[in-house]
Amino acid sequence: MDVIGDLMARDRRSDRLALRVDGPGRTYTYHDLITTSYKAGNVLRYLGVRKGARVAVDPVSLPEPLLTFLGAAQLGAVTAFDPAVEARATVVAVARESEFDDLPPGQKLAVFGGPSSSPATTHWEQEVWSENPAVHPEVVAPQDPALVADDREFTHGDLLDAAREVVADFDLETGDTVAVRSSLSRPGTVVAGVLAPLLAGGTIRIPETAEAVEAALSVGDGVIESVALAPDDAY
Repeated sequence: MDVIGDLMARDRRSDRLALRVDGPGRTYTYHDLITTSYKAGNVLRYLGVRKGARVAVDPVSLPEPLLTFLGAAQLGAVTAFDPAVEARATVVAVARESEFDDLPPGQKLAVFGGPSSSPATTHWEQEVWSENPAVHPEVVAPQDPALVADDREFTHGDLLDAAREVVADFDLETGDTVAVRSSLSRPGTVVAGVLAPLLAGGTIRIPETAEAVEAALSVGDGVIESVALAPDDAY
């Protein structure tokens, strides 16, 4: 697999559990996650996102930020898990809509978790579920950036190479669960908590609390998520 979109290939769709978010009690199989990522990418295209454009995302512990990232990556767009940065599209929880009602011209706002209060704001869930799950035609290369964090851009190749190291170091296999307790604003969390389990065919689990859960790998407390892209700083 050379780019993040390869993780969302049609032939990887199955009934295996891909994502579990304990707080709202929401789950996605690989079929659900992959198909919805196509729809998410289509909504981003509707908002004007194209290859190389930036998408700013609220890094809350819900499925929508993850799906936005996966959809953006398939378009060759660059995700920043920081809604304060300048971006072609900003995707935040509906409770924060008023914080972004004065975006500059050309920048679009979408909210999730409920309908928007302004007709100029896109209601994320409504648009995603009404979209056709078509595969995106954009050609994306391993050297294209996919994530920006800590004043650095990470390419598809950077992120997947680091994810492969996590899979190998922790012997992640199909069916294993990775519990994510740290923010997606940290690039290591994206690698170890999202891409590594998807690469292995495992499950991403976002616990409701910091209590221990059964998992092959726990991402949090600045330990595992810090080693993924900065091994010299581990522990």
